Amino acid sequence: MSASAYDVVIVGAGIVGAACADEFARRGMRVVVVDREGIAGGATGAAMGHIVVLDDSEAQFVLTRYSQQLWQKLRSELPEDVEYEQRGTIWVAADEEEMAEVRRKHSYYAGRRVPAAVLDAQELNRLEPNLRDGLVGGLLVAEDAMLDPASAARFLMERAQKSGAQLRVGILVAQIGRGSVRLSDGFEMSAKVIVNAAGAWAAELTGGVAIKKRKGHLVITDRHPGFLRHQVVELGYLKSAHSVASDSAASDSLAGNSGAFSVAFNVQPRRSGRILIGSSRQYGAEHNDVDNDILARMLRRAQEYMPGLATMPAVRSWTGFRAATPDKLPVIGPWPGDDSLFLATGHEGLGITTSLATARILVDQITGAHPEIPVEPYLPSRREKGYGGPR
Repeated sequence: MSASAYDVVIVGAGIVGAACADEFARRGMRVVVVDREGIAGGATGAAMGHIVVLDDSEAQFVLTRYSQQLWQKLRSELPEDVEYEQRGTIWVAADEEEMAEVRRKHSYYAGRRVPAAVLDAQELNRLEPNLRDGLVGGLLVAEDAMLDPASAARFLMERAQKSGAQLRVGILVAQIGRGSVRLSDGFEMSAKVIVNAAGAWAAELTGGVAIKKRKGHLVITDRHPGFLRHQVVELGYLKSAHSVASDSAASDSLAGNSGAFSVAFNVQPRRSGRILIGSSRQYGAEHNDVDNDILARMLRRAQEYMPGLATMPAVRSWTGFRAATPDKLPVIGPWPGDDSLFLATGHEGLGITTSLATARILVDQITGAHPEIPVEPYLPSRREKGYGGPR
């Protein structure tokens, strides 16, 4: 194709970019996706793959629930290697204060028809017998699911390609906007629509968008089938990972040679029998090396909740950078002052969950269709939150 033969150029081949390509292509638009690495080369390839409903704000709930339901509709089309499994999430309460949060969440979900059940200590032990003694209960959110993020992104991209989309990898983008995408070698592509889906690097291409990189660590163990049955997360995870509290408050949890960071218990069973262990959230880090101090603290936290993890050999550890925004909501929609430029970034740890909804409401905005959920909370024009852009 010639440089001007596209309706849409998407920068970024993570799961959000792939979902956008699929949505555009299925609506008959000529699409090309460009990425400096390849499919799932950034945060997607480093993610856990939790399809989770969260309720730290109404806008967060609406987007995560809408996207979860889109994943449920897509389930029958997903190939085996995507490993989609609806095992549910158990939010674990360590004390009565956290149990009060369990009851609040249950009431919130019940009012919005999200299947959930309050667990007492005995029920929690029955469902996850390898949790430590002394936990007071939890909340089972039955429709939460998990999948392999890289395989899911490949599926979406391949489906987009079957509808005519093109993929160009090993491409370094130097500049975007005003209907043009200029590559580092000077080649330019023009399109009516340019989508910045570059994740943690989105701000390098769109100056003024309030995206910051947040580094996270993950570990995967050897195979131990049956040890873990659900995604299990401590309620304290919300305080550090997805709450609307300020970064400065969240980062007070730990500090040391690695700078400010937070850790929380978050484990996921993989179909192979391996156990994926998280999570950490590091501030101000630029390198992608594994930090042994953070890793050790993260593993100790996991072992506090599941002592049996201490005996399991770890087969691999890795890091990734998530794209974070000040209000913990993604940036989805037109960039002020440039009719050609649209953003689909800022999902932090929820990009896997919200990829399908992001694509749907973004393409709805561009094509003039009526989105099924309100888009205002996610628009880049919410300048009062610090998103900048031309005035």
